[in-house]
Amino acid sequence: MSFTARLKSIATAVPDHRVTQSEVLAILAKARGADLPARLQQILGNSGIGQRYLACEPSYYLRPRGWAERAAIYEQIASQLAQKAASEALDKADLVASDIDAIVMISTTGTMTPSIPSRLIQDLGFDAATQTIPVFGHGCAGGVLGLGLASDLAMARNGQNILLISLELCSLSYDYSQFDKKNMIATALFADGCAAAVISGKQQQADAPSFRAFDQKTWPDTRDMMGWDIGNTGFDLVLARDIPTFVTKDFAPFCDAFLKRQGLDKSELAEPACHPGGGRVVDALEAYFAPDVAGIPVTRAILSQHGNMSSPTVLFVLERLLTQNPQKPILLTALGPGFTAALGILDPRGMA
Repeated sequence: MSFTARLKSIATAVPDHRVTQSEVLAILAKARGADLPARLQQILGNSGIGQRYLACEPSYYLRPRGWAERAAIYEQIASQLAQKAASEALDKADLVASDIDAIVMISTTGTMTPSIPSRLIQDLGFDAATQTIPVFGHGCAGGVLGLGLASDLAMARNGQNILLISLELCSLSYDYSQFDKKNMIATALFADGCAAAVISGKQQQADAPSFRAFDQKTWPDTRDMMGWDIGNTGFDLVLARDIPTFVTKDFAPFCDAFLKRQGLDKSELAEPACHPGGGRVVDALEAYFAPDVAGIPVTRAILSQHGNMSSPTVLFVLERLLTQNPQKPILLTALGPGFTAALGILDPRGMA
């Protein structure tokens, strides 16, 4: 019997401050000092998002703040969310902190030295020899890429237990004093959240879902599609091209080739776990899977209830899909800066 990396558990956490999309539009109008243009209000109102969770009270985002203040809030809130999600993921996996061999941390909206994984060793009682692997820069693709990295590490050294933490506080990243279209779109889309997962390569874990394969592709001459420039008070969003069109023209053939290499047709898949991006991106993904897959309602639901949390969003989707006890392979998809696509296949319990 062959052994593969197994997904033992997923847990999620969000900050305390819930805000509805209508409240966000009112906040933007207040900050701007005038009603939003009708076309922009229509775009933001049709984002597919009903509510989100933020690190701070909405009023916090209406006043100037510098990097030091942002970093202090990231340290406080990110540490709390990471501890909460990690503790729950360990409990669900029926493991304790000392069972973990390495902690992988995915985050592009903040950074700390020592890193959050290093601090968790003392805070949650991990063994002092636990490897800590903070990963920065993957943005929205980080959830799937992080699962791929954790899967590879789980299969190293004759099998290891890996704790993956994917955490973003997108609300701290942007300069809300800028009221151009792209920054207001970012304000209306992005949210805060954390997901943790335990991935094991140990032989005795053979009753859990297993990762079959991962792949990624970075297209040349696409750096202007998505990313950040560092401004004086925050990250300035780079968003220069139509991502839904990219899904149809470029992502679709890449995904087709990946599925073919795995001996799979779209009709053989369970509902995919997709990083949603925004409402139009979900529409484009749904069109790609049709008619073989009858929609991606869980991806839509997570976008509606949590917004675009960047890297952890796909793990929120996967957590909910697994509660439905799928009987077919789950395709994982995410798009992020680079411009990069990340793909994975998770086989349900008992398939491998």
